[in-house]
Parts: sequence; C-alpha cells; structure tokens
Amino acid sequence: MDAVVNVHVAKTQLSRLLERAHAGEEIIVAKSGKPYARLVPLAPTEGKRVPGGLDGRIGDEFFEELPEGELAAWEA
Repeated sequence: MDAVVNVHVAKTQLSRLLERAHAGEEIIVAKSGKPYARLVPLAPTEGKRVPGGLDGRIGDEFFEELPEGELAAWEA
C-alpha cells in the first residue's frame, strides 16, 4: 500500500521513510495535500564496477596543465 506523507513529516522522518522505501514500499510526499514526489526503492545494481571503463576515451590532452587564464578562473 502506498503511503502519503506531508513535507513536514518527510523532513522529520526521512531516515524511517527511506528504510520503508528500501523495503519495497512506495512513499508519496505531498505538499499542501497534493502529491509532489515519490520515494521508491532503487533496482539492484548488476555486477560490480570495473576500473578502466574509460580506457581509450580520454586523450592525453585531458592530463595537460590548464592554461593560466582558465586556471585563474577556477581559483577565483
């Protein structure tokens, strides 16, 4: 059964709501009585992540130093 909770309850009981969603329950978050968002469990991930997934997709220019102007913009 889907549960409907208001934003205040969702904010104060987020951890509990996440546990319920993780267990398979669908939680609807309502704002002013209108459905606004849905908490649902995520599908299980398939397999483990394997390093090196970008091999051959990143060129050597990725590792070059940034030009002074761009570096200054990041540091500003």
